[in-house]
Amino acid sequence: MIYEGVNALTGEAVEIEIEQARICRVKNIEASDEHRYLAPGFLDIQVNGYNGHGYSHEDLSEDTIKKIISALDSSGTTQHFPTIVTSPNDRMIKNLAVLTQAVSASEDIAAAVAGIHIEGPYLSPEEGPRGAHDPAYLRDPDFNDFQVWQDAAQGLIRLITLAPERKGAIEFIRKVTSAGVHIAIGHTGAEPACIQEAIEAGACMTTHLGNGSHSLLPRLKNYIWEQLAADELAASIICDGFHLPAAVIKVFKRAKGLEKLILVSDVAYYGGLRPGIYQFDNIDLQVFEDGHLGLAGTEFLAGAAHLLDRDIAHFMACTGCSLAETIPLCTANPSTIMGLPQNYGRIEEGSPANLVFFDYHEGNGRLDIVRTIRNGKEVFISGRNA
Repeated sequence: MIYEGVNALTGEAVEIEIEQARICRVKNIEASDEHRYLAPGFLDIQVNGYNGHGYSHEDLSEDTIKKIISALDSSGTTQHFPTIVTSPNDRMIKNLAVLTQAVSASEDIAAAVAGIHIEGPYLSPEEGPRGAHDPAYLRDPDFNDFQVWQDAAQGLIRLITLAPERKGAIEFIRKVTSAGVHIAIGHTGAEPACIQEAIEAGACMTTHLGNGSHSLLPRLKNYIWEQLAADELAASIICDGFHLPAAVIKVFKRAKGLEKLILVSDVAYYGGLRPGIYQFDNIDLQVFEDGHLGLAGTEFLAGAAHLLDRDIAHFMACTGCSLAETIPLCTANPSTIMGLPQNYGRIEEGSPANLVFFDYHEGNGRLDIVRTIRNGKEVFISGRNA
């Protein structure tokens, strides 16, 4: 199969030939007004669910996984990390097994799932840092838990988010990173010194920096400044227009540098649903009229409702960055930081044939996705399902 478009990473018109799920040839051609932008398919390392389906819910099945993937396809997201959040341990184990079985049973699911992210239950119980995680299931880290989870996941767990101030967390970080799994700091109320201990133990990332935090913090000595200043830590950020003000996004970009930032959607089960109050276990969540999600009756957010097609455009609007500067934040950066093969998130010979074609005009609130290709197969075409 041969495709043409303008490479969003270089600005050059190219012809791409795909064979056996790989890019086998990339050739520069003369540009045409008919050419759309093309980019590597987006990789979202924090997807909780979408449109009434969730990776932490009791009804997870191969069918619901396919529905989540289909929704992501329409945003240009070809790979993602299903994210299992704080919930009863037996359900976490069951859902990990469901995910693994689905990956084994379906070639497309296997191509779409690049790893699994566990967010919790080792998080701060404090109001604010806890976010929308159910306090009934929060607990201290236990390496035996991890071993059971990874057995159920057949080695697919690549990332765990935790609060390093929890009892036993530092030793847990050492053991898990020695096992080849990445640790991110998140939903934490830790003192700055504890953040440094976590880094020394092997933590390499911050999960949704600036969110899952207290409303008020000490002016200078706090966990956000400490993580922002740590050169050892990459940082994921949610750029949906609700989670971070534009000035904060601009400062994070300046402090971390583009190579250390990852765009994530953090999209949740309730994203895409009608406004109203919904319940997840013991937590009341609200879908607001403007589409954002929050803990009912509070100012705290509860995951996101938008996908990377919006987050890319919003990051560009806030920072003045170009497509070429922004696209790697959800392609090459997460691939590299999470230890995926180096040709992921790139348009070059031998790379996986994961591509997205789109239109974009400055001032638009999102990318207009035209076509999505995963593993050499068209999985989304604008106006109809592939």
